[in-house]
Formats: sequence, C-alpha cells, structure tokens
Amino acid sequence: MGDMKALEGVRVLDMTHVQSGPSATQLLGWLGADVIKLEAPTGDITRQQLRDVPDVDSLYFTMLNCNKRSITLNMKSDRGKEIFTELVKSADIMVENFGPGAVDRMGFTWERLQELNPRLIYASIKGFGAGKYAKFKAYEVIAQAMGGSMSTTGFEEGPPLATGAQIGDSGTGVHAVAGILAALYQREQSGRGQRVQVAMQHAVLNLCRVKLRDQQRLGHGPLREYPNKSFGDEVPRSGNASGGGQPGWAVRCAPGGPNDYIYVIVQPVGWKPISSIIGRPELADDPEWSTPEARLSKLDKMFQLIEEWTIRHDKWTVLDRLNAENIPCGPILSTRELVEDESLREEGIVVAVEHPERGEFVTVGSPLQLSDSPVEVRTPPLLGEHNQEIYGELGVSADELADLKTNGVI
Repeated sequence: MGDMKALEGVRVLDMTHVQSGPSATQLLGWLGADVIKLEAPTGDITRQQLRDVPDVDSLYFTMLNCNKRSITLNMKSDRGKEIFTELVKSADIMVENFGPGAVDRMGFTWERLQELNPRLIYASIKGFGAGKYAKFKAYEVIAQAMGGSMSTTGFEEGPPLATGAQIGDSGTGVHAVAGILAALYQREQSGRGQRVQVAMQHAVLNLCRVKLRDQQRLGHGPLREYPNKSFGDEVPRSGNASGGGQPGWAVRCAPGGPNDYIYVIVQPVGWKPISSIIGRPELADDPEWSTPEARLSKLDKMFQLIEEWTIRHDKWTVLDRLNAENIPCGPILSTRELVEDESLREEGIVVAVEHPERGEFVTVGSPLQLSDSPVEVRTPPLLGEHNQEIYGELGVSADELADLKTNGVI
C-alpha cells in the first residue's frame, strides 16, 4: 500500500499562475494527481519575479510548483485551441485563476467544456464573488483588507495590518482543494463533473469567522476577553490578545531581540503553577487574582507580571519551564529558525529539493499527511519541459511539434 497515491490516475489541467491557483494544484500533485501545468510560451510570470539567481526560475515559482509537469501553449492560435480541446477531453480536473471571464473569451465557456468532457471538474479561483466586487482586481493584501482580516489585526491605536500568512492566496488555494475533492467524490456517485468556484474575499472571511462572532456579541456589551478599554460598534484591533475563552499574550524574553517572545495562554488551572514559576506564589490564593473573573479586568497587569519573569530568561528556557507544568505556550519562531528547525525537517514539512538549474532549495512540504499516500516532494518543472512527453500522448508527431515551436504555438 505504501507506494499508492490518494489521487493516482487523476489528471489535472493546471492553468493557474502566481500563488492562489498554484498552491492548490501543488497540493493535488502532492496527493498523487498528474498535474499538467499549462503555461503561455513566456511562462508563469513568477518564474521571473523576485529572482535571487539570474536567469533561473525564482523561489517564488519553485516553491509553488513542485510535483508538476509543464507544457507551453499559445491559446490565441487556432491550433493551440485544437490542442487545448484534446487536453480538456483527457482531464479530470481543470483549475484556473485568470481574471473574470478570461477563459470564456478564449472560447471555452463552462457549457462548452461540459460538451467536451461531461466528467470535467472545472475549478475557478477569483478575487471576489459574483456581486458588485466581481470585476475588482485582487491581490493577497486586498483580500485581507476586504475579508475582515486587516481591520481586526494590529494594536488598538495603530493602523490596520496585513498578516504574514498568505491567507488570501494560499488560504484560498486550500479552500479550492476542498471543493475539488468534494466534486471528485460526488462524481463517483453522479458520473458528472461540476463547477467549483472559490473567491479570495470569501476564503479570508471564512478564516475570520470568529471576528464576526464577536461583532454579534458586541450587541450585548463589551468584549471582556479583549484588552481594549472601550468599544464602539465594530470589533476593534486587539494586539496579541487571543480573543478567545482563554486569555493569551506575547511576552518578552531575553536577550530582547525582535523575535525573543513567547506566547502564553493562562487557563484557570494554569494560574497556580504560573504564580509559582514567576516567583509570586501568594497570587494563587489572593482573591484579587485567584479566579479568571478577578483577572479579567487586569489582563495587562497579569501579563506584565509574567513578563517580569520571562524577560530574565531566553524563550527556550521559558518554554521548558511552562511546558513542564502543562501551560499552553509557544515561542515566536523567526523564518530563519523555521528553516533550520530539525524537528520540522524530520517531520517532512521543511524539505530540501534539488533543482536542475539552481541547485538545492528549501521549501515547505505537504501539510496533508496520509498514512497510505506518502508524499515525495519533487522538483518543479522547467518551462515546457514535458512538451514532447505530453503532446506525444495526444498523438502530436515530433515533426509537428517542431513546427508548433517554430510557429509560436508552443
């Protein structure tokens, strides 16, 4: 069973570019699908963006396009449209993240695609739904702005902030995969393909649903779990507060660098051991501090007391001391610490991949781990690397392939 892949035998026609679409199709590739990345002869724009090595595919591209095969095709040419028709017939899934209506304008509406292949699952990632924002251009931080993330991220007196997590792009990609897999399963019963549509704004909003929870709670009074002193008619930015049932905060550690912090959550059962660890055991029984209700009105002072102890120790020492008492906590890990983390390497979530032109690069492995479908992260394809292989499968001869290249069709 160990060599079997969950999506073995499933062919994906990947017409995506940049991040939201490629993140989705890469996950499908990790799950075992045959992902054919269809690119214009000039290639996915991210092959050239943010390059660190001249004339070599960028990390932006390589880290989003592992486990795929690449073909080039000029969809504006008549022969290109004919070849694309054959590709559609051979595919189980087609994924695109062009601007609204782009595939329709190529002559391939959903109705036409259904005629060509009734079993096709056609997934589209767009910035917005079909409403008034439909034609807006979307980028990662625009999706964060319009999905509720930015208005609720940052400190009370500061500006709205973007999160470093790509919840608009890669977050939408994961949502798209969920829809695609559901459609694939339904096809087993119905025999029919269907459309799967995911909008970046919608995905971000889904990830921000607890803030909509709190928006409704505001109608019944202040949000006591938040550190904010006053509340208006919308959920405020609340710094590093957990905003949940258990208060949490990032407290400073030695030696005081930009990521020398640890995030600590104070559960009701955790207060007594915390009091002892920070050298204030008397606070465990002090009625001013002993209950969650008593502490709720002075969370800032509570975390200040904890920080007076943590600032004297490095975050790893603090982690060990708190974990020994089963207190939920986690050090703030920098990007460098994550890349160098031995545990993450052993778990296969930080992996080194050998690339034919740039040499070794480090990327994030599959977060989806299936016992019977192991993932081997393979190097991303060079532009058009599999033209001969895949077009040969469609019956295109070597002579015609040469002509197609000369004529700019591939």
